Amino acid sequence: MSVAALAAQIRAGKRRAAAVVEDRLADIAARDRLLNCFTEVTAARARAEAAAVDAKVAAGIDPGPLAGVPVAVKNLFDLEGIATLAGSKIERDSPPAARDGYLVRKLTAAGAVMLGALNMDEYAYGFSTENAHEGPSRNPHDATRIAGGSSGGSAAAVAAGLVPLTLGSDTNGSIRVPASLCGIWGVKPTYGRLSRHGSFPFVGAFDHLGPFARELDDLALAYNLLQGDDPEDPHQTFPGLQPVDTVPEIGGLRIAVADGHFARGGHPEAFAAVAAVAQALGATRRVTLPHAAEGRAAAFLITMAEGANLHMKNLRARPGDFDFATRDRFLAGALLPAHWITQAQRLRALYRAEVLKLFQEVDVILAPATPFVAPQIGQATIEVDGEEIPVRPNLGVYTQPISCIGLPVIAAPLADPAAIGTPEGLPIGVQIIGAPWAEATLFRVAAALAKMGVCAAPPLPRGN
Repeated sequence: MSVAALAAQIRAGKRRAAAVVEDRLADIAARDRLLNCFTEVTAARARAEAAAVDAKVAAGIDPGPLAGVPVAVKNLFDLEGIATLAGSKIERDSPPAARDGYLVRKLTAAGAVMLGALNMDEYAYGFSTENAHEGPSRNPHDATRIAGGSSGGSAAAVAAGLVPLTLGSDTNGSIRVPASLCGIWGVKPTYGRLSRHGSFPFVGAFDHLGPFARELDDLALAYNLLQGDDPEDPHQTFPGLQPVDTVPEIGGLRIAVADGHFARGGHPEAFAAVAAVAQALGATRRVTLPHAAEGRAAAFLITMAEGANLHMKNLRARPGDFDFATRDRFLAGALLPAHWITQAQRLRALYRAEVLKLFQEVDVILAPATPFVAPQIGQATIEVDGEEIPVRPNLGVYTQPISCIGLPVIAAPLADPAAIGTPEGLPIGVQIIGAPWAEATLFRVAAALAKMGVCAAPPLPRGN
């Protein structure tokens, strides 16, 4: 059942929010022992919020468009009364959040019921959610495989049906990578579109926040509700409310496929997914994003440097409390020459300007979301183009060049991944990329793909 349909039933008194919450809590207790999506289940809060929704319905008051809908958020979002972990051990010693983060408040103001916080890579620095402190989140399509990251708990919880809607963050691909590997929809809005206030930062120059859902309509509903001008976020660039819809209108749109960097460095299924989407949309033009590989390299350096700067105090005082892999990357970032970072920022600015020129010629660009399907938990390397390469950093090979210049993207799951030959029929997704503030166009393209049956969340294997 879609989010909108569930909320409509609750508003109409056909279902009670309290009963929905108890059903979700029981399911989480039974299945999350394996999947490991949740790091905190806020059962008391959920029951209280559900009771408040039911009381409003009984009094003839509309609780909102998300009336009684269970939601959960990556554990870098502030939840009142709970320490914001950001996937770390160190932050367990932090005081509880004094109030919910801005986007959390937007959801609950719309009637949503908060079920808890979700697993992630430590300090959002990773693509696999193999957390050294909480353990790995497991892919609902194959529990021996990763869910992706860093928002792995958020994606896996939606893919498994534990909750219908979650929030994540995306710095270098942390919404799009797990959405692809878990086979669900995700949106990384334009940089600055949604407030980041009340979320733990990673790289201020790249951080984005956004929702996950199994249904495109639910993703659009959540995205619309999350918009708003937040005076407490000085870095937000809010162009005014720009609601999106899921009417499949693509007539006249200039849709192209990214080549060059985005047509190499992956397994056949990554390119087959893009080809299937392009064929359905009638997209035959190919375009090159100039300096995409160099832009990705610049993103690596800026990420390392900003992350190291943010965590320098604890790197000095508590180095043993970090995940060793996170710590070593931060330490490496602290040692980077200033000259390198200056050059990386110059390259990034040049790259962004050139890509924006490209959007004078096309409206939408299609690219792979991940270079392969979900690897095994603990898998260190994978063969690509005859070369053994590290798994974790290369999961972001196609996402990093997009987020570092702030473009909006919808991660669209292939409805029938087995039809394009993915190993064991595992999910994979495609990036639908637009110019800044063009989210409405992206949702129309996604809606066309959903209507044609090309893109949708594939069903879980029987028994999952």
